[in-house]
Amino acid sequence: MKEYIIELAKSGLRLDGRGFLDIRKPIKVEVGVAKKAEGSALVQIGNTKMLAGVKLEIGTPFPDTPNQGTLMVNMEATQLAHPDFESGPPPPEIIEIARTIDRGIRETKMIDLEKLCIEEGEKVWMVFIDLYPLNHAGNLIDAGALGALAALKNARIPKVDENGKPTGKLTNKKLPLTKEPITLTFVKIGDKIMADPSLEEEKVMDARLAVSVSGKDRINALQKSGTGGFTEEEVFSIIDNTFKLRKTIEKALGEVK
Repeated sequence: MKEYIIELAKSGLRLDGRGFLDIRKPIKVEVGVAKKAEGSALVQIGNTKMLAGVKLEIGTPFPDTPNQGTLMVNMEATQLAHPDFESGPPPPEIIEIARTIDRGIRETKMIDLEKLCIEEGEKVWMVFIDLYPLNHAGNLIDAGALGALAALKNARIPKVDENGKPTGKLTNKKLPLTKEPITLTFVKIGDKIMADPSLEEEKVMDARLAVSVSGKDRINALQKSGTGGFTEEEVFSIIDNTFKLRKTIEKALGEVK
């Protein structure tokens, strides 16, 4: 398969007929799909589908950040998404994807965690982002990052009673979001760089680089995977293309409130 993909790439083509910098279509975002979550989103990039949910709980802050709320990103992998996934704890590659998405959000300072402090050193809002692939057709990183962003934009702060316990109802108050990080992933196969890899391309890739950006020129995080490498020129080219292609993802987010 790898040799076939490389031969096809010499003609400027990919298995599904896309160009090297084409993102799969359709790109869809639907929010408010999980009624028991404080925020949720169902996203689709090509045939890859991802469900994202945001839960908010009151807990104790970390000792080194007593005036800040906390953030955690998790991703599950079930055979519903792909038969190669097995029951049990997430495999290392899924844990890596969750951490990549977490870094893209955290390093952007997308959430103003200080505004999630209820009582310094005692009580803060804890933000949990849970990601569930529904169909794995490649590039769970970008689908997960898009789902997390949409679900965070959709989230509302829960109502609490006089004892500070959540009542199960939501206020109209949104999370204190400051930026919208966009993550795009590229793979290298042979000497060709391809955006938004399909599952077949991921299986034969030499290397993968996920880039999180925000604003006009801010690079939030980079995550490299695979046994192969990228040249300095290739890395800068990927970053440039991330800024160019981000508008495609931002358009899908345009009406999410």
